[in-house]
Amino acid sequence: MFGRRKRAEKEAKLSADITPADADEAAADDAAEGGADRAENAVNAESAENAENKAASRVKLPPAPRPDGPWDLSELSKPAEGRVDLGGLFVPGVQGMELRVEVAGDAIVAATVVLRDSAIQLQAFAAPKREGIWDEIREEIGSGITQQGGVVDEIEGPLGWELRAQVPVRLPEGKNGVQVVRFVGVDGPRWFLRGVISGQGAVQPQAAGVLEQIFRDTVVVRGDAPMAPRDPIVLKLPQDAEMVPDGVQQDDASQGSRFAGGIDKLQRGPETTEVR
Repeated sequence: MFGRRKRAEKEAKLSADITPADADEAAADDAAEGGADRAENAVNAESAENAENKAASRVKLPPAPRPDGPWDLSELSKPAEGRVDLGGLFVPGVQGMELRVEVAGDAIVAATVVLRDSAIQLQAFAAPKREGIWDEIREEIGSGITQQGGVVDEIEGPLGWELRAQVPVRLPEGKNGVQVVRFVGVDGPRWFLRGVISGQGAVQPQAAGVLEQIFRDTVVVRGDAPMAPRDPIVLKLPQDAEMVPDGVQQDDASQGSRFAGGIDKLQRGPETTEVR
């Protein structure tokens, strides 16, 4: 009982030392702190809701119509007409272009069309049957470039939504530079076709009309075999084609190519596009 009385007297003394002004200040601090917490919670809740809504809308989007291509094999009666047969892709032939194949391990996974001072890399991937993946892939590409210190703009261009990026690169002389690149893409039935435009076609998009038409007129051969989403659709060399290592010239280039479109040669090139 004596101990309880001492504690009560001590608490009473502490209460007596607090002035009305101190009490008002403490109440104001508590209110401000509570308001800040409520505001922060509201912002966090709104951000989480926006992220959830964005993810939900992205996953549920079906492939958009493709009235102007790129085409699925089932949509054309003569897919090889005017095109180079690469197995998983039929690539349109254009006078004066150079065709390079891109190798990953032992598999050919992409083709690059070089036309004067511009180029477009074409690569096809397996995709879900009822969901497009281009929205999701754009977000991933943009995030990766931003983390590298690059700059990315998402705009609606001639081929639909695309990314126009300034990607940090190391120049041959050892200096740091920037490469301007355009990432384009289209969702098809169980496939996704990506194009990477570099050179003047990326720096001056108005000059990329032929490359854009090549992208539109490409035919994708998905096949019926089961494939995991995002697996690359493997390509092959055309019949009787000659693989020329990068930097090695053909001995008899004057005779031209057998393939339609005036393709000068097939070349084994690097996966990354060339700095121009």
